[in-house]
Amino acid sequence: MPGTISRGVRAPIIREGDDIVKIVVDSVLKAAEEDGFTLHDRDVIAVTEAVVARAAGNYATVDDIAADVKNKIQGDTVGIVFPIYSRNRFAICLRGIARGVKKVVIQFGYPSDEVGNHLITEDVLDDSGVDPYTDVLTVEDFRRLFGYPKHPFTGMDYIQYYMDVVKEEGAEVELILANRPEAILDYCDEVICCDTHTRERTCRRIKNAGGKTVLTLCDILNEPVNGSGCNAEYGLLGSNKATETSVKLFPNNGKEVAEAIAAELREKTGAKVEAMIYGDGAFKDPVGKIWELADPVVSPGYTDGLIGVPNELKLKYLADNDFSDLSGEELAEAIRGAISQKDSDLKGQMASEGTTPRRLTDLIGSLCDLTSGSGDKGTPIVVVQNYFLNYSE
Repeated sequence: MPGTISRGVRAPIIREGDDIVKIVVDSVLKAAEEDGFTLHDRDVIAVTEAVVARAAGNYATVDDIAADVKNKIQGDTVGIVFPIYSRNRFAICLRGIARGVKKVVIQFGYPSDEVGNHLITEDVLDDSGVDPYTDVLTVEDFRRLFGYPKHPFTGMDYIQYYMDVVKEEGAEVELILANRPEAILDYCDEVICCDTHTRERTCRRIKNAGGKTVLTLCDILNEPVNGSGCNAEYGLLGSNKATETSVKLFPNNGKEVAEAIAAELREKTGAKVEAMIYGDGAFKDPVGKIWELADPVVSPGYTDGLIGVPNELKLKYLADNDFSDLSGEELAEAIRGAISQKDSDLKGQMASEGTTPRRLTDLIGSLCDLTSGSGDKGTPIVVVQNYFLNYSE
């Protein structure tokens, strides 16, 4: 009777230099012994990116960020376009950027950032008469229209907070609110595009409008600086606050770790498991309206068996349409038969309408993120079983 099972697994507190593969394997085997479960082929062992990067020591300091910004920005002023509103995700990055220049011009999108953190609600914006497609607001404009709103979850006034961060680093700061990326060019022509999933479009538009130096967060710390950590593909993107003066970067050894975990567990158990590293899940909070995915991808590394998307039939469609005249075991057998004989590619077929053809790593990674949580559960490892079994099996 059991279907998909997602099981959080506790682990020791992982520090820089720890053998992450050994810790994961030992923790999973101990959990299996204690909880009485057995690993099978195609079970998924997932590990949060935070402990993978921590074990690898993939950190950078504010000084490292500042040094790289100095190397890549030719003048004294830099524009920061579309940062997300987050103490954890961006504040330390902003501190490093400000330390590397003399002036920072921050361009906020409004009414919310890219991942759904709202400065104001859409309703309040509608009532203001402001056109978010064209209007550029100064801080004074914003205060006159909207006052001093605070984030409902954090209680932060992010306009004031980000301006204070820059000032604390001894740099001059100016902040505008505009949704056209090109608006920044009225203030400076050297820009770092700080959005996550729309960064390439933002970068292209600013370049096409005459930007002189146009970078993304992927271009900062994409190589080591003074012996720092780095991420060749994502740079600062996906980093998290570690201390008040440092960040933990997105792991750059995800596939290597995933493959090593799968190989070690196969040797010890005989099961050909899959493994993946996961970060933020790809889901949205319907109340707070925050889209969880502030990482560049859900999974920065996984075994090859997790490549692809589901190919599923909709059981309720079969029950209500193809086999509407059947019931009981006869209905169950008919549905099992349909599943066992389904095409290898169901795209466009009515019987698959309403299924979720998202990448397997996005689906499983979201399940794992919800299982492990972001607080004090202490389960940075998740074992997912029966995910690939369907009703006919």
